[in-house]
Amino acid sequence: MPPASRLPPSTGHSSRTRILGIDPGLRVTGFGVLDKSGQKLAYVTSGCIKTLQGSLASRLKTILDGLAEVIGECRPEQIALEKVFVNMNPQSTLLLGQARGTAICAAVMHDLPVAEYTALQVKQAVVGNGHARKEQVQEMVKRLLSLAGAPSPDAADALACAICHAHGGQGLGTLPTAGYRMRKGRLV
Repeated sequence: MPPASRLPPSTGHSSRTRILGIDPGLRVTGFGVLDKSGQKLAYVTSGCIKTLQGSLASRLKTILDGLAEVIGECRPEQIALEKVFVNMNPQSTLLLGQARGTAICAAVMHDLPVAEYTALQVKQAVVGNGHARKEQVQEMVKRLLSLAGAPSPDAADALACAICHAHGGQGLGTLPTAGYRMRKGRLV
C-alpha cells in the first residue's frame, strides 16, 4: 500500500468530502481515495490489497486489516462500493460476496456510510458506456483525476466507484467534460 499516513486528513468541512471507493475481490481488493470540493475531484491515493493463498478466513482478515488501515490513515467520510454481479460460477460469486461483506464490515466498524453501485452504473458514470472495457475505465479515471499514468485495473475500478459516488451516480451529465468529445460511446 502507498504511504497514506503522510496524507492530510479530511477536515470534515462541508466544502470538501473524502470518499473511499472499494472494488472488492478475494485475491485483489482495489481501493481509491479522492476529495470532492463542489464539482472538482482531487486524487488522494489508491492501491490494492493482495491476499496470499491460504484459508478463506486468513484472506478475509487480510482484506479487513488492509481496509481498516486505509480508513484509519485517510479518514474518509463516505464509502462507495461496487456491488457483486452474479456469474455462471456460484462458488466464485459466493467468494466474491464474502470479500464484499468484509469491505462493508470495515466501513461499518468505522461508522461510515456505504453506498453501493453496480459495475454498469460505475462505467456509465465514468466512461459514458455501461459496457466499457477495463482499459477505457483506466483511461477515463486517469483523465478525470489528471493522473500522470493509468492506475492498475483494480485501483482504477475503485477510483471509478468513488467518482460515480461523488457525482451521485448520475453519469457524465454531472462530470466536467470540457475538452473531450464523444466517440463510439466514450470520451476521447
